[in-house]
Amino acid sequence: MLTLTSVVTCYGEAQALKGVSLHARPGEIVALIGANGAGKTTVLNTISGVTPARRGKVIFEEREITRLAPEQVVRLGITQVPEGRQLFASMTVEENLRLGAYPRRLTRSQLRGEMEEVLEILPVLAVRLGRIAGSLSGGEQQMVAIGRGLMARPKLLLLDEPTMGLAPMLAREVLAVVGRLRERGGNVLLVEQNARAALAIADRGYVLEMGKIVLEATAKDLLENREVQRAYLGKGRRMVED
Repeated sequence: MLTLTSVVTCYGEAQALKGVSLHARPGEIVALIGANGAGKTTVLNTISGVTPARRGKVIFEEREITRLAPEQVVRLGITQVPEGRQLFASMTVEENLRLGAYPRRLTRSQLRGEMEEVLEILPVLAVRLGRIAGSLSGGEQQMVAIGRGLMARPKLLLLDEPTMGLAPMLAREVLAVVGRLRERGGNVLLVEQNARAALAIADRGYVLEMGKIVLEATAKDLLENREVQRAYLGKGRRMVED
């Protein structure tokens, strides 16, 4: 479904990604883990067109999208849920969700149908549609952000730090939602500060260090890898992410 080949992405003359290659197959959750400043968010921004690659290729469903504008990438079926949620805090939950479907130009009945499907995945939002998004708890706001992304009906969902700043119980609820997306045939590329929790719901994973992929394996193998355990999965530790 998605392939990055030798991707180099820069901020000015500084290389944030130094020849990154990775892939995601249909029906997978792929986790991307790494330390602060490793370049994980830059990988997502490169795929979505927010920070275009300087060299290399990004291929989505056999089409090169390396230098497409973000709105073109969205129309092809890739939606990014950014770090920090970035909701319209003064608007209602329903209004935020509707905005996710805006590029699709749905009829009123189609929009209602899409909303019902998203609320099946995120039932907590069904009783909060009229609430102002900024008045919700952090976990509920993250659910709104994911729901807004799902309203675009993406073929591939890019999730950036969905549990950042959440209490452990709320973080588990958010990641449980991500797991349910796979059960519905969804495809997710996940950047997550809690490496252990991310790998627990992922099929495969990549370890990114200083802009380079240093390890690729199944999620199970990464969880059992001693170097990964030492660096990212120590007892009681949570990764500090970029």
